Amino acid sequence: MSPTRRLAALPCGRRSKWVVLVLWILLVVAAGPLAGKLMSAEDNEASSWLPGNAESTQVLVEQRTYQPVDTAQAVVVYQRTSGITPADQAKAAEDAASFAGAPHVVGTVVGPQLSKDGQAMQTVVPVDIGTNGWNDLKPAVDSMRATAAADSNGMATHVTGPAGVGADQAEAFAGIDGTLLYATVTVVIVLLLLTYRSPVLWVLPLLAAGVSLAASQALIYLLAKHAGLTVNAQSAGILIVLVLGAGTDYALLLTARYREELRRHQDRHEAMAFALHRAGPAILASSATVIASMLCLLVAQMNSTRGLGPVCAIGVAVALLAMLTLLPALLVIFGRWVFWPVRPAYGTPEPTRTGNWAHVGGWIARRPRKVWIGTGLALVACCLGLVSLNANGLTTAGTFTGKPDSVVGQQVLVEHFPGGTGAPLTVISAAGPAGEVQAAAGATPGIAATTAPVTHGDIAVFQATLTDPPDSQAAKDTVDRVRGAVHAVPDADAQVGGSTAVILDAGRAAAADNRAIIPLVLGVVLAILALLLRAVTAPLVLIGTVVLSYAAALGISAFFFAHVFHFEGQDNAFPLFVFVFLVALGIDYNIFLMTRVREEAVHHGTRAGAVAGLAATGGVITSAGLILASTFAVLGTLPVVGFAEIGFAVALGVLLDTLVVRSVLVTALTMDIDRHMWWPSLLSRRREELTDHQPAEARKP
Repeated sequence: MSPTRRLAALPCGRRSKWVVLVLWILLVVAAGPLAGKLMSAEDNEASSWLPGNAESTQVLVEQRTYQPVDTAQAVVVYQRTSGITPADQAKAAEDAASFAGAPHVVGTVVGPQLSKDGQAMQTVVPVDIGTNGWNDLKPAVDSMRATAAADSNGMATHVTGPAGVGADQAEAFAGIDGTLLYATVTVVIVLLLLTYRSPVLWVLPLLAAGVSLAASQALIYLLAKHAGLTVNAQSAGILIVLVLGAGTDYALLLTARYREELRRHQDRHEAMAFALHRAGPAILASSATVIASMLCLLVAQMNSTRGLGPVCAIGVAVALLAMLTLLPALLVIFGRWVFWPVRPAYGTPEPTRTGNWAHVGGWIARRPRKVWIGTGLALVACCLGLVSLNANGLTTAGTFTGKPDSVVGQQVLVEHFPGGTGAPLTVISAAGPAGEVQAAAGATPGIAATTAPVTHGDIAVFQATLTDPPDSQAAKDTVDRVRGAVHAVPDADAQVGGSTAVILDAGRAAAADNRAIIPLVLGVVLAILALLLRAVTAPLVLIGTVVLSYAAALGISAFFFAHVFHFEGQDNAFPLFVFVFLVALGIDYNIFLMTRVREEAVHHGTRAGAVAGLAATGGVITSAGLILASTFAVLGTLPVVGFAEIGFAVALGVLLDTLVVRSVLVTALTMDIDRHMWWPSLLSRRREELTDHQPAEARKP
């Protein structure tokens, strides 16, 4: 027995299977309590999301030298369209006095201030962001909303500003881990039942996936607490979906090959050893592609994107380990009966050889060139939807699928006060020329007013109120003008921050990440495919189909976002996230298909190998795609536009990959290119010879 086959046999040996099971049980016992602590290790502070070298981030860092806590402004808005009454003003004044006692409120409460039209008032309340990010904003904002609404006598009240928005974001993300976990598990159970048509078998893949999720969450928690790994609500939520989805994919591929080998081997231990030997390299290469793609995110400027990479890579690596050790051990321990009611008995024919996908392969083999040209043109047509793509960032209102109180309050605020009220720019400079810096900022078009500079040691700080809403393009343009003006003051070392500056810097960093990471991921994936398939032509063809599939999915998604869901746009990082997930996961299905095609091509030639490979893997690839697409679609249940858009686009792209690109386009291209697909390996120089094993559909005319 070769060393590779001996290694593959370890998890399914007659005695070693029990060792593997005991080791995983011990691991789960240790990991369970730690996995439950992952949420407490999340860092949702602004600096954990922003690019580390951005000017707005440097302002936040500088503020910590003279301000012991990070604060966000809550703006309490009162509105009576018939006119604010003296009783309303007295009520707002009483509220302002009581706000000082609200949870996490620090500093001086400013207001109430009456609008020029006399129809609204505003009170600005500074709230300590604390160490838990937006989670510490919610108690303060909830308290202020209750106080403002009490005895308002028909006067509308809202809490907005950065603190109000942050509290509504915390509400939107509340219970995200539990929501995603339960929804994803439910989806996986239903689809596994439909795939296996067994009331028992689905338990084992789901159990292995659940164990891998707990183990990965525990490991990530330890790294976050003791090694500085950044984890936030975004990466923790995507981790759940990715581990359960990708882990189940690997389980489907292995189980399908194991069921196939059970028909060829009487001993189930031997059947699993062969299944691991044959399917293991494809699963290993697939996971390596995902892990490598995720680690490419480490070059990102955005801290949130950079932190997502290792979190997802760890999750996939643990899922791989579980599916190549725990799942084989469980399948062998339970035996053939776990497939009931359709047990794969020794010597029975393999149903996939004459199944639906075998017929599809035969149909493609009769006209491969027409098939791939037609399919390619259809996908190119889908790409036309890219004209609707608007990945220039989301406004506060566009962040939520609904209309929370902070969004309504912001709209009221803009109607009656300068648009940037409650979210001013923060300007920091050297103390000496602070007056010149203030004058330069105040004279900049788009600035309504500035405060007097306050000195802290050798630095000075003041705020500048924008005339436009803080999340508007006009406000972003004003930030650039202010920066240009204050940077020109000699020896001032001035820097401009604040929420609008944060939005601007994040958008530019995300655009830079798109340009840097997308080519890097393509290069890494191409190298892995070349090593796996020992060819150059096939990897280039496969990469081309993946890019086309990505563009088509993005085009269809952009059309739906604009004309069906009526979202205002996409987050700046949306194209990158969708690209990384679709390319990494789409290549999985390429690998599943093409490794089997190459295995068959060695014996029967490329055209026949393509038919046989599609027949053997078409069903499992389709099932895996449905499960993975459904798990990502669960992200759409969250009331956050960014998550909903990523979930929709990735789910759509995965379905497009499995049902059209892998099964039809790649198969047709492989048949048309024929043995040259494997250039420059020896297989490309072997002319195809018809044998009795080749189906008639594979014969060339």
